[in-house]
Amino acid sequence: MTQIDGPESLFVTVADGIRIHAALYGPRDPEQPPVVCLPGLARTDSDFSALAATLAARGRRVIAIDSRGRGRSDRDANPGHYNPTVEMLDVLAVLTALAAEPAVIVGTSRGGILAMLMAAARPSAIAGAVLNDIGPVIERDGLLRIKGYVGKLPAPKDHDAGAAILRGAFGAHFPRLSDADWHAWSQRNWVAEDGGRLVAAYDPAIAQTLAAVGPDTPLLPLWDQFGALATVPVMIIRGALSDILSAQTVSAMKVAKPDLEILEVADQGHAPLLDDAETMDAIAGFVARCRHAPGRA
Repeated sequence: MTQIDGPESLFVTVADGIRIHAALYGPRDPEQPPVVCLPGLARTDSDFSALAATLAARGRRVIAIDSRGRGRSDRDANPGHYNPTVEMLDVLAVLTALAAEPAVIVGTSRGGILAMLMAAARPSAIAGAVLNDIGPVIERDGLLRIKGYVGKLPAPKDHDAGAAILRGAFGAHFPRLSDADWHAWSQRNWVAEDGGRLVAAYDPAIAQTLAAVGPDTPLLPLWDQFGALATVPVMIIRGALSDILSAQTVSAMKVAKPDLEILEVADQGHAPLLDDAETMDAIAGFVARCRHAPGRA
């Protein structure tokens, strides 16, 4: 583990030599499990900056992780390693290095899948989970839509142009966002290289993880992995306009886990941004109810 510039940021080197970046917020408190934020397929730790700051202001330790190939984590020369199993093992390596188990996982989309896989692989690592617009059943149409843009959006000349690109691609899913919101999204989606050219904040080769997905591809459900969360608190957040997580799947999750907490975010699709006061307050309240389970302290 190597500390880098700034006390809130560090790298953890995992077994195959890839350096995984984590952003740290808030005080370390051995009496409370930390919150570990895991972003979506082509997203970075910056998606959680508002939520992490809110939780840290309330005294909670937050660790936001860039999966390999995203944000400031190393890119992998082998795109086949951009898969949920490898990424889940990376997260567990970071938690081990930071002595951060058990943790409350806040997982957006792909990050929520990693949370379910972690619960099955190492139950002692999980003190609770917030699954942001993801569940055991993924809607095919939404997945095909994601396949259509990951690694394929044009690089903008500046963030004004980036905001326009994103509004064109996602405006129907986020109809209430302001010009400032779209501009902020652009700043999370593209970063400046030396010379000022904007490039995607992730390795475009990540798109290969969806290469085999087609209209007739069987999508394996994750009910067993969701079931591994049976003994810890779980909150599900669904965007009311989501095309990845259906209301029917949320209802089935509630049947499978009657104590499931459910929050639907109006006027947002896949995946809710987790930056409005109501949603952040709900997550903070949920996190406050998560404690070290017996035998997990």
